[in-house]
Amino acid sequence: MKPIIITDDNFETEVIKSTQPVLIDFWAVWCGPCRMIAPIVEELANEYEGKIKIGKLDVDENQQTSIKYGVRSIPTLLLFKDGKIKDTIIGAVPKSHLVQKLNSAL
Repeated sequence: MKPIIITDDNFETEVIKSTQPVLIDFWAVWCGPCRMIAPIVEELANEYEGKIKIGKLDVDENQQTSIKYGVRSIPTLLLFKDGKIKDTIIGAVPKSHLVQKLNSAL
C-alpha cells in the first residue's frame, strides 16, 4: 500500500476525523532529506496497513496546512491521534525511531 496523498482539501477528512492514528510526512520535491526518508515512509505504509494511516503532504502544493501546523523545516513528520498532534519528528531519522513513535500511538 502506498502512502495516502494528503492535501489542504482532504486533510480534515483523512487526518482530523480519522479513527486510526495518522502519520503525515510533510515533504517537497526539491528536498534531499525528504527523498532519503521516502522509502522508509513507504515501507511503514505497508507494515502498518489497517493500524495506522500513513500519508504524504507536499508543502509547496498545500501551504495552508503546512502553515497551520507550523512546519518550517522538512521533512517534518506529524503523528496525529484523535485529531490532535501526538508527536513531531523533524529531519530524516532512522526507521527504528519512527517505528518506536508509531508503536506508542497504537
